Amino acid sequence: MSGTAAGVEARLPIRSDLDLVWVRQHVRQAAAALGFGLVEQTKLVTAASELARNTLVYGGGGELRAVPLTDGRAKGLRLVFSDSGPGIPDVEQALRDGYTSGGGLGMGLGGARRLVHEFAIDSTPGAGTTVTVTSWAARTPRPREEP
Repeated sequence: MSGTAAGVEARLPIRSDLDLVWVRQHVRQAAAALGFGLVEQTKLVTAASELARNTLVYGGGGELRAVPLTDGRAKGLRLVFSDSGPGIPDVEQALRDGYTSGGGLGMGLGGARRLVHEFAIDSTPGAGTTVTVTSWAARTPRPREEP
């Protein structure tokens, strides 16, 4: 999605593997334009990649809404991944390291949560899932929660 201004909200479909590439590219470009350092960009792109893949694989596709934020002098990026898929029956279980409903390593949601400053998930079985993450340029992610 080249040419997209960092200060403009964007909506990207997530319907195919090619869309996953566009999501990663857009998030990296938007984060860079907002002043995120390389490590911060990489963490956010990694989280976005995992969440976009979950939207496609488990949610049957959906969309990403990327919203640039300003809080005083701080700049951030909020990413909202939404789908109308089957939902997650037990969100707490899905956030636990090692849990997988597929053939993956089970690091997805919990790993994505550790890579960002703010993480929220809203899921209703039979009605879909929305995951919202926010990262701020030059801020350290919150410490890992111990089980």
